[in-house]
Amino acid sequence: MAQRRFHYEQAFEHYLRANRVPYVAVDEARKALTSPHMHPVSPAGDALKSFDFVVYSPEGNLLLDVKGRKCALRRSAGRSAAGRLESWVTDEDVESLAAWEHLFGSTFRAMFLFLYWCEAQPPDSLFQEVFAFRDRWYALRGVDLSEYRRCMVRRSDRWGTWCVPTEAFRRISRPFAVHRLVRADAAAAGAN
Repeated sequence: MAQRRFHYEQAFEHYLRANRVPYVAVDEARKALTSPHMHPVSPAGDALKSFDFVVYSPEGNLLLDVKGRKCALRRSAGRSAAGRLESWVTDEDVESLAAWEHLFGSTFRAMFLFLYWCEAQPPDSLFQEVFAFRDRWYALRGVDLSEYRRCMVRRSDRWGTWCVPTEAFRRISRPFAVHRLVRADAAAAGAN
């Protein structure tokens, strides 16, 4: 098991284990060295930023880069609503994940998994997948790298970041269970 420093990765690993999803956690402390001819889309040609998990399933294997974001809940007229769901990633995130997808081949699909830490238990209408871990609430949204790249817009040249506009993100992101790796009824029940 790789060392997980951030609560987002720890929470997602708990979710995978609780739902008995086969996976391998990647040791993100090291960058993989490869030769430029092995991956034409590599940012530096010699080192790739690690992703976080390889997830296995008969329906398809995933290369997951977990992106932890905080989700503030707004309250108005007695109802809760999610604030903007942040979907930003870096140039290196996009380029490295594309290179990994190329290296692993056609039986693997690269995906950004946005794991939102919610201040309180969000209402069911906000997210289809919510679970608790160590007294925190989390919600999952997955986006295939190919869909993300098709919709991404530059967020900051200075910081080298991209994002997906809110409406496009709602359209292309899906609950993780939609990818048929976790039974939908188990995901809905939560992994406490």
